This record gives sequence, C-alpha cells and structure tokens, in this order.
Amino acid sequence: MAVASAVVLPAPAYHGPFTYAAPAVAKYAAYPAVAKVAAPVVAKVAVPEPYDPNPQYSFSYDIHDGSTGDVKSQHETRNGDVVEGAYSLIEPDGTRRIVQYTADPVHGFNAVVQREPLAVKVAAPVAKVVAPAPVLAKPVFPAYPAVAKVPAFPAYAYHH
Repeated sequence: MAVASAVVLPAPAYHGPFTYAAPAVAKYAAYPAVAKVAAPVVAKVAVPEPYDPNPQYSFSYDIHDGSTGDVKSQHETRNGDVVEGAYSLIEPDGTRRIVQYTADPVHGFNAVVQREPLAVKVAAPVAKVVAPAPVLAKPVFPAYPAVAKVPAFPAYAYHH
C-alpha cells in the first residue's frame, strides 16, 4: 500500500506557505512470524489389484456407415489364457478382408487372413472438388517498377 501526503512548510526567504509533496512511502502491515509446522507424513501402501487366475470376457461390434462406406466388425472371446476372435473390413478395392485369430501360451498368436469379393459394390465417399480460379487477362493491380527510387543522403562521418 502506498501513501502520499502534502505538508505545508514555511520558507525562510518567502513569507508565505507553499505546498511540498512528500514522496510516496510504502507501509507494510506487520505480521507476526508464522511457525511452519510439518504435517505428518502418511505412507501410501500399494494395494495389489485382485488377481483373476481365469479371466473371461467376450465382446463384439458392427459398423455399417452408409455415408462414408465404412463397414467393419469384430468379435473376441477370452477364457483364461486362450483368446479367439475374428474381424472383417471392406478394403478400398471393394473386397472384404476377414481375419480369424487365436492366441494361447503354447502356440502364441496365429491369424488366418482371407479375402473375398463383395456381391454389392460399396459406394466410395464423394470428395468435393473446388474449381480453380479463372485466369484474368489483365493484371488487377498496376505494375510498379522493380526498384523504388530512394533519395540520396549526404555521407556523414562519425568520429569517436
């Protein structure tokens, strides 16, 4: 917080009051010292997540988007350490790719890929094309000289 005050001082050579503006003085409120107290440290103990010796799940999805032509699906099941599933999608050339896979601790990951033609042609998404701007016969702006004329300044000598 800054405080400024004006004081009237008599001058010895001048018989009249004049105003003197004192410089701004910053005043700070005095606060008692605050003792820092350390909070007790609480150790976090990592609790292990529950272990499932025989995990099991199953999921599937199908996507058929007519506006983009995106057609795909997947299903997968897990029973313990054995995973089985398949997915399919429509390739850009119009064929369907089907991938059937298994994974287990003995044989690892194995996939069988098949391709089959589609009976119905999938509509490809339509891209919008913007026509190029027309070429003008005359330039829109008048031609300016390549080099601008700059007035010459007299050379000044600089001495240190």
